[in-house]
Amino acid sequence: MVSKSKVVVRYAETDQMGIAHHANYPIWYEVARTDLIKKMGMTYSEMEKQGLLFPLLELHSKYISAAYYEDELIVEVKVKNVAMVKIEFDYKIYREPDKKIINEGSTIHALVTKDLRPVNAKKVFPDVYQKLLDAVERPLLGNESEL
Repeated sequence: MVSKSKVVVRYAETDQMGIAHHANYPIWYEVARTDLIKKMGMTYSEMEKQGLLFPLLELHSKYISAAYYEDELIVEVKVKNVAMVKIEFDYKIYREPDKKIINEGSTIHALVTKDLRPVNAKKVFPDVYQKLLDAVERPLLGNESEL
């Protein structure tokens, strides 16, 4: 499953040259990730009420080209991998309307309880775990076709 979220670069997110500051990209990742979770039929707040949290373990971001004030961006996110105690997301940010990739990144999050202890989500949160697993982008096999 791939989710796309639209972001417009705000004046407060830019420097004196009108270029978006690098610290905004992880925030835009979070916008897209939150939208993806909603498209999967859950919300972060619902998962937190159940006792499952997703703290960040790693963040990687490759800046290819600048984003400027008032640029319309599409932040694309997909679940790359789900393990019993962690999940990895991949991101691409495109500038509209030319679809030029300006940023690529990834985040890895732990799956933990409210007391920040790693949890085997497959056993403790099987419904959530299955939704996450179902969202993983899998390559097509030779006998499958894209829809």
